[in-house]
Amino acid sequence: MVTALMAVMILGFIMIVAMFVIRLNDRPERDAMVLPDVITLPEGVKPQAFTVGRGWVAVVTDDDRILIFDAADGTLRQSVTVAPRP
Repeated sequence: MVTALMAVMILGFIMIVAMFVIRLNDRPERDAMVLPDVITLPEGVKPQAFTVGRGWVAVVTDDDRILIFDAADGTLRQSVTVAPRP
């Protein structure tokens, strides 16, 4: 009885680990970031992250800026420079 219970627990643990491995390997790659088509970044700027709000899109760039674009027509609304750590 104890041997059967141990075997079931081992198989269950293996199944849980397999599900985690399958699920975590199914993530999109970091380089797969796709900006909306209306957004055109300035020359030489690479996006690091972006978020979408109501009527705007914010793009964090590799040169420590946050660019806020209008979601409808892609015009630049605001640019914020992130200050370095003191």
